[in-house]
Amino acid sequence: METAPDFDRLQLPTWTPFDAPSLVGKSLRFVSGDPQGNRFRLRYYRDASNALVALVWFGEETEGPPGHAHGGSMAAVLDEVLGLAAWAAGHPIVVGNLNVHFRRLLPLKLVARVETEIVSVKGRKVLVRGRLCDDTGNLYAEADCLCITILPG
Repeated sequence: METAPDFDRLQLPTWTPFDAPSLVGKSLRFVSGDPQGNRFRLRYYRDASNALVALVWFGEETEGPPGHAHGGSMAAVLDEVLGLAAWAAGHPIVVGNLNVHFRRLLPLKLVARVETEIVSVKGRKVLVRGRLCDDTGNLYAEADCLCITILPG
């Protein structure tokens, strides 16, 4: 078992811990479901502007290129975090389209940050943008997520 990642060191004082996965229930925690696992470990926060932010640790089970996270693991994290950003903003959604732009290899055992922004809401369409970066400014991936509001019933 891996040692615990140092989330507290990277949490900014203006962030408030937030249980974003509880918005969708335990069955939809594909990425964040095992807080002690060797794949992913996530913590969610709301920043000073009330946007959703996540700190995520990529463990050895996410490996793709030697010593680095697989692009699919990065995409899975962006899918969960950007979808939950819409839910946290009051939009019950499913992801309709996720476009990920990979910028650089992400080293394993790194605690990275996912920043989110609700770009627009038009009818049932909610556009969310996100960045996967580290605390030194390195950008690993960016994503645009078109979410579709779930109809009642």
